[in-house]
Amino acid sequence: MNTLKAEKRSLDVKAKRLRREGFVTGNVFGRELAESIPVMKVDVERMMKTDHKGSQIMLDVDGEQYDVLIKDIAFNPLKGIVEEISFQALVSNEMVHSVAEVILVNHDKVAEGVLQQLLNEVSYKAYPSAIVDSVKVDVSQMKIGDTIRVKDLDIAADKDVEIHTDLEAPVVTVTAVHNDVPETDEESADGEAAAE
Repeated sequence: MNTLKAEKRSLDVKAKRLRREGFVTGNVFGRELAESIPVMKVDVERMMKTDHKGSQIMLDVDGEQYDVLIKDIAFNPLKGIVEEISFQALVSNEMVHSVAEVILVNHDKVAEGVLQQLLNEVSYKAYPSAIVDSVKVDVSQMKIGDTIRVKDLDIAADKDVEIHTDLEAPVVTVTAVHNDVPETDEESADGEAAAE
């Protein structure tokens, strides 16, 4: 589990100023940390290479360790940076709401048809010990007409997890390839001219 270092900040320091100084602002919900916590931007970028929304990490706030879930990430697409990050403090005997990213594996083994991923994440509630940030779906045996639904995933079989996404929702399906290219007006006009 990764550890991210943060520090408590005085409420009179504005978030804009912190961002200019190379920090990402953060909040921890579910604990007595009412104030915002700045995190170094480089540390957040390093963490984002392996962890994302729904990941469980250790948050070190001025030397105090908190077991947290990355709840939300506010990304500014124009600047290409994370501006704010929210964490949920975890307590071992309390269920927490999270999401697991759906990752398809072995797509290169699908011999025919077109693989279509219809669901990118599964919403669920679980105790901290059962939290997962991703669900791998092996699609190597799929054929045209096959569909994998949420109820078919490993996470749905876990008795410590309460699935909130519709169990019948399709995750991935394989459809037939259609190569019918409609004739354009130009092609049909050329064909008629050649026939004359």
